[in-house]
Amino acid sequence: MSAKKRVLVLCTGNSCRSQMAEGWLRHDLGDRVDAFSAGNYPCFVHPLAVRVMAEAGVDLTGHRSKSVSEFVGQPFDLVITVCGSAGETCPIFPGPSRMVQEPVPDPGAFIGSAEESLQRFREVRDLIRDRIVPLVLKEILTS
Repeated sequence: MSAKKRVLVLCTGNSCRSQMAEGWLRHDLGDRVDAFSAGNYPCFVHPLAVRVMAEAGVDLTGHRSKSVSEFVGQPFDLVITVCGSAGETCPIFPGPSRMVQEPVPDPGAFIGSAEESLQRFREVRDLIRDRIVPLVLKEILTS
């Protein structure tokens, strides 16, 4: 069997979107993909990201927010940026890796009630699974 493909998912803070994407990739494609996540300005793993992923059966409790600089010099088959708005500073990853932009709204930037915020995290969680997992399948696992 060939070696697993390496995928790095990047966003600004590595607290929500990229963490959830890493979780989904490990959950859904972990037998074929080694998934990682990072950001330009790592801060913390958002508790609502941990909560909504746990609702879906994916455990993020061991995750930590990481800087993109931790991965410089490492080979990746695919680097995905999930920054959603033009005002965000999406990381740039140096190297020969194939890069794809797949913007996803930042649920951590949503302003609303606690229940509305939780619902926004659930929506983004599902959106990430619906878009990022098939993207990885298309870009590196079936090509």
